[in-house]
Amino acid sequence: MVVTEAQLIDAVARERAAGRSIAFANGCFDLLHVGHVRYLQGAAAEADRLVVAVNDDASVGGLKGPGRPVQSGPDRAELVAALRGVDYVVLFSEPDVSRLLTLLRPDVHCKGTDYTVETVPERAIVQAYGGRTAIVGDAKQHNTRELIARIAHGTE
Repeated sequence: MVVTEAQLIDAVARERAAGRSIAFANGCFDLLHVGHVRYLQGAAAEADRLVVAVNDDASVGGLKGPGRPVQSGPDRAELVAALRGVDYVVLFSEPDVSRLLTLLRPDVHCKGTDYTVETVPERAIVQAYGGRTAIVGDAKQHNTRELIARIAHGTE
């Protein structure tokens, strides 16, 4: 379900009180593709509940450049929330998820295979509160930029 940050804080507290572990994943998810699904399935397997932080429109534009995002933040969040294994989705506006990680302190921070544990930018934050970092999903063979180009050029 798509929630506000305040609702997410309450939900995570309830889940922890019930003894459940929390995994955290994040991304732009501009045009949902199989690589995203595999990443989120891998993240969901790391804990009892999965929180996904989706970049808002301004942060996607800053990260990806002109013409992005293709879909609005609320639409992207709703699509991610509809996937099996995703429990909570929140939009965020910062360039990275450091603040949310510090606030929520998930048991595991999940990143895709374009990272190694050593190259995850927020790794020190997660280590500082006793969490762990996991690399999940399939090899980075799918990306939105290439998907947009294929659509634009009418190729498969």
